[in-house]
Amino acid sequence: MLEMLLQWYRRRFTDPQAIALLAILVAGFCILYFFNGILAPLLVAIVLAYLLEWPVARLQYLGLSRTLSTSVVLLIFAGVVMLAVFVIAPVTWQQSINLMADLPSMLNRFYDFAATLPKRYPALVDAGIIDMMAENLRAKLSGVGDNLVKFSLASLVGLLTLAIYLILVPMMVFFLLKDKEQMVSAVRRVLPRDRGLAGQVWLEMNQQITNYIRGKVLEMIIVGVATYLVFFIMGMRYSLLLAVLVGLSVLIPYIGAMLVTIPVVVVALFQWGMGADFWTLFVAYLVVQGLDGNVIVPLLFSEAVNLHPLVIILSVVIFGGLWGFWGVFFAIPLATLVKAVVHAWPDELLNEAP
Repeated sequence: MLEMLLQWYRRRFTDPQAIALLAILVAGFCILYFFNGILAPLLVAIVLAYLLEWPVARLQYLGLSRTLSTSVVLLIFAGVVMLAVFVIAPVTWQQSINLMADLPSMLNRFYDFAATLPKRYPALVDAGIIDMMAENLRAKLSGVGDNLVKFSLASLVGLLTLAIYLILVPMMVFFLLKDKEQMVSAVRRVLPRDRGLAGQVWLEMNQQITNYIRGKVLEMIIVGVATYLVFFIMGMRYSLLLAVLVGLSVLIPYIGAMLVTIPVVVVALFQWGMGADFWTLFVAYLVVQGLDGNVIVPLLFSEAVNLHPLVIILSVVIFGGLWGFWGVFFAIPLATLVKAVVHAWPDELLNEAP
């Protein structure tokens, strides 16, 4: 047994480049695991820098300086964000308030419907269970108001942090884009010298992360807009709020789509019942989800779709548990990183093979 372990160690860890790659991965994991809260503004800035690097490079290619290109792109991006905030956010917030106000009537209608089930199916449904479920729902609903008050008070405490982020993140994005080459050179000086294998993995992953961030933002916009058009044409209540939720759900592969379907179905049921309008909207919604999974995702993430769905789901669970939102957001790139490291890792038996 010991000899087998020694052979495995000699096969995998005798190459200095492999040791350098392992050291970089362990150091990166420890930094992100222990300091992810502190590094949150930097992570946001890095994501935005990846997103905006392409237009900055295009403007620089047209003859503008790096500083001017960065300034122009950031101003345009800030304008688009402010437009979205002032146009979409107020409507979404109002629809959220309306939905919370309608929840008691929805609960009453659900209870009236559920109360008829024991008479229709006496062998399958017990009236006591229905009453118990209704009481639990009412208790949770009554606590929503208190939770909202607590959330509002906590939000007041977090306003200062948000204000700091609004100042720090744009500044960091500007310098990450403007001084990209200098910063990359500085990082290279810190890394181990014998890092050829790590450089090979980084080149692959850098392109993967770039394509993933751009593709994920584009997917969110396409899915959100398409869903809103379907809901708006059908005259569905809270159409913008639900469309925003559907657009954000693409951040969590597979799981997000299943979770966001629940409020869509519930709202549609309470608005139309089990009539033709409900089934028309449900089919149109499934068409949008089908196009996303079978057309948009393969086009935008041609490399990522090579991962097995079970691997993607496990990556969301594992990395989300380790790093929260950022682990979920980067679940696919991190899974691709693990795959790239496994494929690039040296194996003496393979090297000795004729």
